[in-house]
Order: sequence, then structure tokens, then C-alpha cells
Amino acid sequence: MNRNRKMMLASMATTLAAGVLIVTGTVQAKPPRSEAQVAQEQAALMQAVAKGDGLWHDGSLGTNGLACGNCHPDGSASNPHTFPKFQTNLGKVGTLREMINWCIMVPMQGKALALDSEEMIAMEAYSTFTHRGVAIAPAKDEQYGAVPVVSGPGYPSQ
Repeated sequence: MNRNRKMMLASMATTLAAGVLIVTGTVQAKPPRSEAQVAQEQAALMQAVAKGDGLWHDGSLGTNGLACGNCHPDGSASNPHTFPKFQTNLGKVGTLREMINWCIMVPMQGKALALDSEEMIAMEAYSTFTHRGVAIAPAKDEQYGAVPVVSGPGYPSQ
């Protein structure tokens, strides 16, 4: 079958499918979720957030006692709502998960998590959840300002 005939048949099939929808007036849509389903989904999200909170403040992800929470307490300054973006540390446009791994491997001197692991998803859920409703600041200084860290696991006492 030549290319033009294939294109014509595909166009006719699309037109026929659209016509059936218009004539019958029915469209198959996903049914609304029940309140119980929504509650179950919210509970699953909050479990992931709680697990991520624990991992975020866990100094054992690295080898030097540092945790994500040393530089980003309560997920601050991680700006998950701005990813993907160019990260000079990565030398490319990267995802939040890649940046979490960079922090685990470089400052924390640990082993990267699998990007699709339950632990990584929990850390992303925690960071993202803590920034819900936070507007992206227009000024670079406001958005990417440094987080002063004066003490904590892995830091010398002052």
C-alpha cells in the first residue's frame, strides 16, 4: 500500500471516530473518584511525605554525617517547583531527583539512590509537599539565595 493511500485511510478512520462521538454524544471518561479513594490516595501521599521527611534528615545517607536537612532544613531552598532547570553542578538541565542524588554523592559523600526507588520518590514527595503554594520568586537572589548553616551533624561545633 502506498503512502498516500495509508494517509487517506488514517484520515478517514479519524473522521469516522469523531463522527461516532458526535452522533452518539457519548464520551468515555474516567469516573470521578469516591471520597474514600481520595482519602486513600491522600494517605498514601502523606506516608511518602513522612518517609521523605525522615530520609531528608537522615545523616546515614552519606558517609560524613551530613543530611539534606543540614543545608535545606524543612526542604527550604530546594525549590522543587523550579525543576527541571539548568544546574551548574550537573552541567545540564536536570531534574529534582538528579539534584538530590548530586547532593547525596558530593556534599554528603554517599551512594546515589535509584531514580525510581521508593526512597527517592519519598524525598521528592517531601520536598515538593513543603513547597506547595510557594510562588516562584522573580528575582534570582530571592529564588536561589544561600541557606546559612552554622551547626548540625557533620559540621564543626561553634
